[in-house]
Amino acid sequence: MRATMHDLTRPALLLLLSAAPIAAPTTLRQVRCLDHTYDYQLYTPAASAPLPAILLLHGAGGRSSDLLDTFQPLAAREHIALIAPQIPRELWFEKVAPAVFRCLVEDAKHAVPLDAQRIYLFGYSMGGYLTYDAAMFASTYFAGAGVYAAAIADEYYAIVDSAARKIPVAIYIGSRDQYYSLDQVRRTRDLLTSHGFPVHYLEFPGQDHRFVPVGAQVSADAWSWLSAFTLPSH
Repeated sequence: MRATMHDLTRPALLLLLSAAPIAAPTTLRQVRCLDHTYDYQLYTPAASAPLPAILLLHGAGGRSSDLLDTFQPLAAREHIALIAPQIPRELWFEKVAPAVFRCLVEDAKHAVPLDAQRIYLFGYSMGGYLTYDAAMFASTYFAGAGVYAAAIADEYYAIVDSAARKIPVAIYIGSRDQYYSLDQVRRTRDLLTSHGFPVHYLEFPGQDHRFVPVGAQVSADAWSWLSAFTLPSH
């Protein structure tokens, strides 16, 4: 009996479907830290070994998905877990942020195996400001930090003296940022380098405060640089 076109293409179609990439799951989790409950999204690509992870900290008035959407293609390619919390826009949160961020990562470890020597931070705007706090006060927990559109305020320069380890920091800023001037961000860069921190610095001519237009470039560049740094094994 003569084979039909349907019979000839069906095995190839099944093979194609079996080889097609399946989107990694993103789950919504909730954890209690220091008398408050926090929601976060966890993106977990398939892996045969503990994954590196990036804690993504959104800007003021933003959502946990803001940076997650931008970082997912990178995370899928490089096999990185992403932890994206919903951050309260409250003054009290800054004091507890480093401890809460550690709590979030520890909770994520219950859902996916993470490489404790390769946990990183990346923050945008308000999240970038909080990234500096966490990097300085939890420098032996996070392997490295990336910041877009934020700076260390002049009156808080002393936080760099709190770092037990010279944590590497990647800094990004647009030349037309409406909230942080190039001078402010360059002063933060110079503060860190003068205190012995490894710093990677990049300016985007003509770019404003928005992250999305440069997000793919920034995320790839930050990972390319930060992924070379790991915490020492104990």
